Amino acid sequence: MEKSSVYHVPVMLEEVLADLAVKPDGIYLDGTAGGGGHSYAIAERLTKGGRLFSMDQDPDAIAEAGARLAGMPAEMVHANFTELGNVLKQHGTLADGILLDLGVSSHELDEGSRGFSFHQDAPLDMRMSQVGTTAADLVNTLPAKELADILFRYGEEKYARQIAAQILEARAQKPIETTLELAELIKKGVPAKVRREKNPCKKTFQALRIAVNAELDCLASALDTAFESLKPGGRLVILTFHSLEDRMVKQAFAKRCQGCVCPPEFPVCICGRQPEGVLVHRKPITASEEELQRNSRSHSAKIRSIEKR
Repeated sequence: MEKSSVYHVPVMLEEVLADLAVKPDGIYLDGTAGGGGHSYAIAERLTKGGRLFSMDQDPDAIAEAGARLAGMPAEMVHANFTELGNVLKQHGTLADGILLDLGVSSHELDEGSRGFSFHQDAPLDMRMSQVGTTAADLVNTLPAKELADILFRYGEEKYARQIAAQILEARAQKPIETTLELAELIKKGVPAKVRREKNPCKKTFQALRIAVNAELDCLASALDTAFESLKPGGRLVILTFHSLEDRMVKQAFAKRCQGCVCPPEFPVCICGRQPEGVLVHRKPITASEEELQRNSRSHSAKIRSIEKR
């Protein structure tokens, strides 16, 4: 067993491995390598010719995970997990198990220069891939309604319009360039009572991060691709960290597990629809007290898993 890495502490590692049910000769794909914690644990169990494809869109993650997985039965792939179907097709195989650990890695949060954290002053970036549109681009160019819609939809922020108004007023004077500049505007946009209860920045930062990285669009695309890329009996295991992701995963899995869709008044089934999968557990797995003490970032995590028939 390797020593732990501070780059990213894998969330609910034992629960993930149990749901994947790793076979020593199996084919596995980790669509979100991060620091390689989950990938390492999978790869070290592939003792009889198994193979792991470990993907990430973040070049920092590819470098870190690649170093940890050197010499193991694993191949690094620098790409977004929406490309996982193509990766497996290129190797002429389907997977025995696929893991998606959604959200931000510990490294992305802790590395101030990446602009994900409202606790450190840094350029307002938030790009996981380190290319494309930044959070600063969004807050400095979007119309008020579109900006408020992002904050409400992706952050479930009920003061979205007030925060957007503060942003527009400030950017009329000068561009908003750093995380702490934005954090101060968010605080101005919410009532004093909200500021006293907790830091009000979390929802807005989450919403902008989701928008910058098109996270929900990527997840919607990957849910179908991942399931279709499994062998019969293969498992798709997904770790979510907020309600929007979890709802999408729950609904997608339920659809795959649905059988007959005939109207209830039909005396017999005429659609012939059969379930394509079965849930590994009916309710999502959440972090244990021990896990929460070890890794505070696991407090909102949920695992949902499905097995392909």
